[in-house]
Amino acid sequence: MTAKWNPSMSTAPESYPHIDNAKIKGHCDTRFEPVWQALEMSFAMGEDVGASVAVFIDGEPVVDIWGGYFDADFDRPWDRDTIITTHSTTKTMTAMAALVLADSGELDLDAPVARYWPEFAAEGKAEISVRWLLGHTSGLAGWTEDVSWADVYDLEKSTALLAAQAPWWKPGTASGYHGITQGHLISGVIERITGKTLGRYFADHVAGPLGADYHIGIDASEDHRIASFVQATPKQLPSGNPIAERVGLNPVLNPRLATTSDWRRAEIGAANGQGNARSVATVHSALACGSANGVTLLSDAGRLRALEVQADGIDLLLGLPVKWGMGFALESPLRQNRPGHRVAYWGGQGGSSCLVDFDERMSVAFVMNRFVEGPGESVRGSRIIEAAYQSLGR
Repeated sequence: MTAKWNPSMSTAPESYPHIDNAKIKGHCDTRFEPVWQALEMSFAMGEDVGASVAVFIDGEPVVDIWGGYFDADFDRPWDRDTIITTHSTTKTMTAMAALVLADSGELDLDAPVARYWPEFAAEGKAEISVRWLLGHTSGLAGWTEDVSWADVYDLEKSTALLAAQAPWWKPGTASGYHGITQGHLISGVIERITGKTLGRYFADHVAGPLGADYHIGIDASEDHRIASFVQATPKQLPSGNPIAERVGLNPVLNPRLATTSDWRRAEIGAANGQGNARSVATVHSALACGSANGVTLLSDAGRLRALEVQADGIDLLLGLPVKWGMGFALESPLRQNRPGHRVAYWGGQGGSSCLVDFDERMSVAFVMNRFVEGPGESVRGSRIIEAAYQSLGR
């Protein structure tokens, strides 16, 4: 005879594997419990599907956690080695490659780009310095010619177009966020010095030595662990700003691109880096204190160059006041800085975020698959960063 249920009976199993497998996992020092709680809150509020968070202090991980789901169907858990496109967080990796090359003495950041790349001098660009590429002040925020994504993936073609075109404003006088072109421009310089494309140089001299699982151009053998985005908001198209419109529409970037093999194989140093929070924080730890995981990558003088101000005013594309350093923002309305703290930060379209605090010798990173555009884009990453400071008592 089958027992009948009554309100006093519990029929819940002790665990639900489907749910338990996607709970937050990893390592978190007790002191940094607020960071764990911040990620837990994002999942509980439905703000995230799958994500990872990492905090390094003095070159060592104090937080390395992940959780949620790999996919929109909530079938597969986001695991330790899940990676995803980080969009413009890639720019910070490109900046790291340039800083490492400069620290080695092979690249002079004050030199004209044309010293290394003679064709670049066309159309009045002979005086543009390498630092202007890193600071978004070169006037080459986008392509004058109409381009497709196939053109962008073709580094030889797309960098040649940039070398041949005239700047959109007087170089060095103002910043205009180089949404896709920044990585191409810096790759053009690095390749002519080293014989290696940006992606190859980054792998050999930054990610490889540090053991960071971050890739600017990734092999097909890794596709099985690359998560796809879960789009949470409609595509935001720029309007009312001719520079923003040209950059945003030529060509249009959307989260579905990240699922294509052409996107993953390409080396778009401003947008298509693949990684997780651990890898981002590992690389940035070398900026925060010079090293990560026992490997020294940058001298103190070399890492502090990131803080050299390249522009300080209204960015012509973003329409916001931004103080740009070497490949990182130093101050902007996008993030409130702690008084007296020297920081460098940025983030990626959809919501990835990263911050380096030179005084705390700390790097913080947040990477996710729930893709949010518009005013809410940076909310989750900012919450993680605030939790890291709370953990430090700041």
